[in-house]
Amino acid sequence: MMNMFRRQNPPTLRRQAPAAQRPEVQLKSPREIQIMREAGRIVARVHAALREAIRPGVSTLDLDQLAVETMSKYNATSCFLGYRGFPANICTSINEELVHGIPKKDRILKAGDIISIDVGVRYRGFIGDSAWTYAVGEITPEALELMRVTEQSLYDGIAQAQVGKRVVDISRAVQRTVEAHKMHVVREYTGHGVGRQMHEAPQVLNYESQDPDGQTILRPGLVVAIEPMVQLGTWQTRTLRDKWTVISKDHSLTAHFEHTVAITNNGPEILTLP
Repeated sequence: MMNMFRRQNPPTLRRQAPAAQRPEVQLKSPREIQIMREAGRIVARVHAALREAIRPGVSTLDLDQLAVETMSKYNATSCFLGYRGFPANICTSINEELVHGIPKKDRILKAGDIISIDVGVRYRGFIGDSAWTYAVGEITPEALELMRVTEQSLYDGIAQAQVGKRVVDISRAVQRTVEAHKMHVVREYTGHGVGRQMHEAPQVLNYESQDPDGQTILRPGLVVAIEPMVQLGTWQTRTLRDKWTVISKDHSLTAHFEHTVAITNNGPEILTLP
């Protein structure tokens, strides 16, 4: 997601409704997963183009425009633009900004920055969703380690996305990796099911809890966006005056990595790889 405004409202945890009122998990058919696979490849191509463009002196609006151009080559559109009023095509979040950063002409990348870019596309009625954090030139060892641990926690979570396990197994794996390195898992924003809608059931927390969605059994056809969001100094966040950009409460560095993953009988399939 947009974690992202993803995460329910912008992606925030909400009090769970009674079981009878919670949204049903939508399992996808093989044909639908094939379309989502194609959407995921487009997301990967957008990320590849952005990765090549990231350098000091580039504006985040430049990146937004490049993303649109790349999506259009493959007959896809942004599923972020206009979502609950979001004014851009991708999210660009720099340093202490965690998610939902708005691309701007005067927001210029500098050497030493890290930038998290969240890309979501709509293709043939389905969503592809992935976020990645990139270095701008040479970065500090601290920033590099934050990125490494957050990416590793993503893949540790994906490894648990096996038929018969539960959503909480993914959450637990992410949390253990992050906290083993004395870093902090954000609580207010979560992963989620994905398909025809950007946010579907179940929520996929990045930490172990008693959340009812965590007991959802992973079945073939379930597609989820797994997206660890990690901060160096605290798990707490706050939202800026633009009502979108989420930052770490203590202004410490943040990182965000996300893949769209299908649960299959042959193990987890990452749909947003090149």
